[in-house]
Amino acid sequence: MSRIQNILDKAEREGATLRTSRVGASAAAAPITTTVPLTIDIPTPPAPQPPAARSIVPGAPAMHVGGHNPAAPAAAPASDAIASYTVRLSSLLVAGLAPKSLAAEQYRQLRTRLAHADGANNLRTVLVTSPQKGEGKSVTSANLALTMAQELQRRVVIVEADLRKPSMQQLFGLPPGPGLTDYLSGAAELNDVMRFIPDHNLTVIHAGSTAGNPAELLGSTAMRRLLDTLRTRFDRVILDTPPVLPLADVAVLAPLVDGMLMVVRAGVTPKPAIENALRAFDSSRLLGIVLNDSGHEQDYRYEATRH
Repeated sequence: MSRIQNILDKAEREGATLRTSRVGASAAAAPITTTVPLTIDIPTPPAPQPPAARSIVPGAPAMHVGGHNPAAPAAAPASDAIASYTVRLSSLLVAGLAPKSLAAEQYRQLRTRLAHADGANNLRTVLVTSPQKGEGKSVTSANLALTMAQELQRRVVIVEADLRKPSMQQLFGLPPGPGLTDYLSGAAELNDVMRFIPDHNLTVIHAGSTAGNPAELLGSTAMRRLLDTLRTRFDRVILDTPPVLPLADVAVLAPLVDGMLMVVRAGVTPKPAIENALRAFDSSRLLGIVLNDSGHEQDYRYEATRH
């Protein structure tokens, strides 16, 4: 716990250097597994998104789009027929829109560190949460999923398990439709709630209809079956969940996943809230803490030159 304690202390110290214009915005994340944080600027909040174009394609084949995907097409998610969408990502999703940026590079570093953990713990399902609201966990989840999907031949799905305050539909520019709540309640089939984005080789399951009993749905047998099915169809399953405090949702989901990431926001998340959140679940499942919105600026340029 000494490393975690050092990170918590660093988060408090970083608060003094934050620019006040950042405080109200949803933050991009800087991955941390050591006591020295990496820093990311917060992108401009997104403009309203137009409806996504929708088509049905057997197997949802992946497509290469200049600069955003690997050099060769990655494997499409195994399916009979799921909806495929051309979308307009929120400007907060820098991993998809600005892959050469410092922010995107830091998400790649987070992906690499998780890959090292994967060798020891066989990670396939990763839960992303935060101690309380407003700390950037949904933006972190989405950018991490996009970064993982950029790996050659990786099949990645992000599941919006935050049924209380969903945001994936807006972040990915997806139209309304059935989602996780509808599947768990038996109102929709799995293929009906999966939305494949071929431009980014990523499948999204957003929250769907409003749920009156989120914790019960997330702890249901249907949720267990869903995760078991997704493990067989995808290489990585990212779950975006509600904050730990004061809800029961994360405690219900934690035993169902292989590991957890906790997002804290430098200078914003109170240290007692972090400590209380860490006590709310089995800390042996915690893969690390993501220190978000650190206050330092860096010039990140390292390009090939010809002589």
